[in-house]
Amino acid sequence: MSEALTLGTPGTHAAEPVAPQAELSADAVVVGGGLGGVAAALALLRGGRTVVLTEEYDWLGGQLTSQAVPPDEPSWVEQFGVTASYRALRDGIRRYYRAHYPLTERSRAWAELNPGAGHVSRLCHEPRVAVAVIDAMLAPYRGSGRLRVLQPFRPVEAQTDGDRVTSVRLRHRDDASTVTAVAPFILDATETGELLPLTGAEYVTGFESQADTGEPSAPAEAQPLNLQAVSVCFAMDHVDGNHTIDRPATYDYWRTYQPDFWGDRLLSWRCPNPRTLETTERSFTPNPDDDPLLVVADQRRSAGDGNLWTFRRIAARRNFVPGTYESDITLVNWPMIDYLDGPVIDVPDADRHLAAARELSRSLLYWMQTEAPRPDGGNGFPGLRLRGDVTGSDDGLAQAPYIRESRRIRALYTVTEQDLSVAVRGDKGAVDYPDSVGIGMYRIDLHPSTGGDNYIDVASCPFQIPLGALVPQRVENLLPASKNIGTTHITNGAYRLHPVEWNIGEAAGTLAAFCLDHGTTPHAVRERPGLLKDFQRRLTSDGLELTWPHVASY
Repeated sequence: MSEALTLGTPGTHAAEPVAPQAELSADAVVVGGGLGGVAAALALLRGGRTVVLTEEYDWLGGQLTSQAVPPDEPSWVEQFGVTASYRALRDGIRRYYRAHYPLTERSRAWAELNPGAGHVSRLCHEPRVAVAVIDAMLAPYRGSGRLRVLQPFRPVEAQTDGDRVTSVRLRHRDDASTVTAVAPFILDATETGELLPLTGAEYVTGFESQADTGEPSAPAEAQPLNLQAVSVCFAMDHVDGNHTIDRPATYDYWRTYQPDFWGDRLLSWRCPNPRTLETTERSFTPNPDDDPLLVVADQRRSAGDGNLWTFRRIAARRNFVPGTYESDITLVNWPMIDYLDGPVIDVPDADRHLAAARELSRSLLYWMQTEAPRPDGGNGFPGLRLRGDVTGSDDGLAQAPYIRESRRIRALYTVTEQDLSVAVRGDKGAVDYPDSVGIGMYRIDLHPSTGGDNYIDVASCPFQIPLGALVPQRVENLLPASKNIGTTHITNGAYRLHPVEWNIGEAAGTLAAFCLDHGTTPHAVRERPGLLKDFQRRLTSDGLELTWPHVASY
């Protein structure tokens, strides 16, 4: 056999040897190491199964890590509304800070520690901490040999036999070597549903028509290339000195770019309010001397984006002993980096659009450093410093683009706007699914799109995740484990966030393990009441909440 190669890149933790052109087999192959993929792998491993987990970037964790997006979570996240394993992830992040960071005594004693004191989430934190905790959660299974993690690999081909997927071929990002993974179950946890076209599975993209879905917010005709904007996030701080980056090559283009509905240039402090669509002005004040323990991150009360600096702040310097941080660190995932010039799914020029999205993010930073209006009447914040060391990338931005919308399977059941919209459902709450495999809560939040749409923001009820949305209409052993389930363009806006993606992946992994244990299929689990009841009992015993709590008198 030829000499083994080492997976991963210098300085990363991902380095598991595998022979070039090798074939690996396991009980399940999970393609995509984002939150859904990690949760799916953990569920399978918890069920005693062997797993091959693949990821194309250097960090596991997807939107929480390589995409550098602090978690968007329900207001009740500290009490209920997430799975037990997702709660273990959150608890692990806080333990990591207490064990390894020089917190002030006051912050160390803060039970609901929010390291960044960001207004978007009760747990804003540096991406590397989540990477470390995810690695720790997976470590026992890697040590036992039941889990193989392949990084950085991306799927390039799949083999099928009738309605079953038999194998997936993956290519290394850096040296083009390949490996084939074989398993009775294949889970697609990629950010864009990459296995769906490779396997010939039926899927949809973009905006469905109102005739197809009956959704009040849908257009008259389908728009398959009208997808939510992607964004390339980045971290920055503000310190003494001039840290202005080189002028981006396309800066002049982005400097004058103005969507018709924006109300100003994209590179400005003015943009639409997602809920009212009125043009509003955000403020930007680096390093306010605020008390982190007084920050209330609750999107029921406020979107939290009044001061963009504190909106997604991931390190609040006053949480740490004096001298630890020169500055707060904030994470830029703001309206100005929403890339609208074209989709990155099922188009021949996807790579061009992804490169242009990175240029847009660098252009925003350059604009802030050189031209942005300051409260004192001046222009530019040259002290803004790009923190690629925080995001783990060579160019200073997040390793991966933030993908809000994926290809979506044609499922046994498709979740529509009417299932959870407050305007439609009123005080009845969201539809109660008898085949629920989890719960979630987020507004139907659609960012501006490649088809020229403004924000679509619809109040939603706390909802369930139906098993039928995780089961493809035809393919027997391929399961979605991320944002690629049976939602629509509209309802994806509520089902795409961190804890929901984790729940979807965990349910998919548990479903695969359950089917292997019982010699059955996902279709049968949904269609046979006895099997469905047993499966839901297993989910509940593993810590998945299938219904929202009802509090009654006694």
